[in-house]
This record gives sequence, C-alpha cells and structure tokens, in this order.
Amino acid sequence: MRLSVADFGPFALVEIRLGAAALVLLTYAAVRGRLRAFWQNLGHISVVGIFAAGLPFLLFNVAAQTVPASIMAVINAMTPLFGALIARLWLKEALSHSRVLGLALGFTGILLLVWKDLSFDGSGMGPGVVAVLCASLCYGYAACYTTRFLKGVDPVAMAAGSVTVGALALLPIALYTWPTAPVPMGSWAAALSLALLCTGVAYIIYYGLIDRVGASRSITVTFLVPVFGIFWGAVILHEPLGLRMLGAASVVLLGTLLATGFIGAGKTQAGSRP
Repeated sequence: MRLSVADFGPFALVEIRLGAAALVLLTYAAVRGRLRAFWQNLGHISVVGIFAAGLPFLLFNVAAQTVPASIMAVINAMTPLFGALIARLWLKEALSHSRVLGLALGFTGILLLVWKDLSFDGSGMGPGVVAVLCASLCYGYAACYTTRFLKGVDPVAMAAGSVTVGALALLPIALYTWPTAPVPMGSWAAALSLALLCTGVAYIIYYGLIDRVGASRSITVTFLVPVFGIFWGAVILHEPLGLRMLGAASVVLLGTLLATGFIGAGKTQAGSRP
C-alpha cells in the first residue's frame, strides 16, 4: 500500500486489490465447487463484503499516505479488541475483568504509539491513524455480523463473495478517480502483489485454516501482523525501529491476548481478518 497508493490514489488501488483478488478467489471457489453458499447468503455476505473488505481496504489506503506501515500493522491488531467490545454491546457476550483490562491496555498501547505524532494539521498523521482505527472497527463489526448471521456458512464462499461485492461497490468511484498520468511499473508490481499475494492467496490460506482448525484458533494470525508489519516496514521501507514502537506493540499485543481470552480466561473471542 505504501509503495503504490501515491500513484494510484486510494480508490483505484482498492479496486485493483479487490478486483484481482476476486478473480483469484472466485476461480478457486468455483473449482472447489463452493460457490453455492455465496448465492444462498448473498445479502448477508454483501454486508460482510462492505465491512470486511471494501471499507477497511479503502481506509488503509487513505492511512498509507501518511502513516508508516509498521504503525498501521500495530493498530490493526486492535481488530479483536473492537470485536470483543462490539460483541459485548450487540451480542451481549460477557466480558471478564481480564478482558476489560485487555481492552484498556490495547487502547493505551495505541496512545503510546501515536501520541507524539497525533497531529491533525496538514502534515500530521492524525487523520490516517483515525482511518486505521475505523478500518479495525469495520473488521470487528464484520466479525460479529458473521457470528450473528453467517455462522456455519462455507468460509471459502464468504471470502470470494465478500471481495467480489467490495470490488463491485467501489468500481464506479474507482473509475471516476482513476489516475490520468502513467503509473510506474514499480507501483503496478506493488499493487498486484497486494491483490494477488496479500489478499487472494492470503485469504485462501486463512480460510483454509478456518476450515481445518476453526475460527477461534485462526484468530492467532492477528498476533503475527504487528511482528511482520514492523519487520517488513524496516526491511522494505527502511522505517525506524525504536523502543517506543516495540514497547507500544508489546502493550497492544498483551491487551489483545487478554481481550480475546487467550490469556487470563478460558473463553476465546473469534473475529480477526487477514
């Protein structure tokens, strides 16, 4: 996202990501004979497509214009925390004291991470941080919506359907805002890698994991996102690694582990997205 959004713009980039990923996932689902569940649950999968693909991908693109990739990755770890909070308010799931502590720690970690740079003037990354938080909130809502209305539905059909709906929903705006200047090959390579590897292939792996071990165990991938986000940000984009970054990331991860029940409780809250 950081390598390509400046040349494509947020809407065109999200359309490339969703459109190419939809082709991959629809083909995979068709070959596996798993598209029927998509048509049978079109309405609910459409809602998930907006809140689990279209809106969060767009918000991440907006944030990528000002927020370092490592910080976006750490904030993305808030997804299970938002999922736990929405599940409490909407699905009336109980929150133990340890999970409430986890929520507080998670938000504290984010404040430690971005407080120094949380400016809303023209050069600050405040709006970008808000965009990433809203993306994580969308993911959390989509997870709870899936639990409420799509429990037991084939995960491959949901993956293929959600990115397809997201691509179709944003297509008109993407075409209207499509860049008029030629886009460098490096940006095309980054955009297609984002679509085919980070979305298409990643979703196949992730939903295959859900098939094998269940949603609750699959949530553990969320705990790896900050680790690899910080790593790739340093290796590819040469983003600085400091004690504040590592300390804040550790606080966020500890809060997430508590809020999801992986430590301090016996019950787990599912709901992460790759």
